[in-house]
Amino acid sequence: MFGSVLIVCHANVCRSPAAEMLFRAHLHERGATPIEFQSAGLYAMEGDDIDPTMYRLLAEQGVDPSGHRARRLDRRMARAADLILVPERKQITAIARLEPTTRGKVHLLGKWEDSEVADPYGGHETAYRESFGLIERLVLGWLNKIC
Repeated sequence: MFGSVLIVCHANVCRSPAAEMLFRAHLHERGATPIEFQSAGLYAMEGDDIDPTMYRLLAEQGVDPSGHRARRLDRRMARAADLILVPERKQITAIARLEPTTRGKVHLLGKWEDSEVADPYGGHETAYRESFGLIERLVLGWLNKIC
């Protein structure tokens, strides 16, 4: 059983906060055992707001993203998490360089489908919707495995 799950992407304004909030929302719907979900970015600018398009997509699903502020991943966060999920394979390597003790607990968000989640940041809304839909599907897949 996992007590804490950390989702890490590039800047913590798009994919990782969306996954974090969707994990929380779906876990709450299931009434499952509490798991702490957090997110961070490898290159986050501390305090940045969530991307406006991702904000809107989350709000359309009844998820309130208003309290999110970007956080930069640090070694302490990486060590403390029981499981770390990332949207792209290159982030597994980057996290291992930052904190070698994470080897074995960092996995693709798309592990069960062997897929990556492209970064829609700055792209057309269609790209955001595609990434959002994939993130939600992958979150549900992980929840089926961990609770």
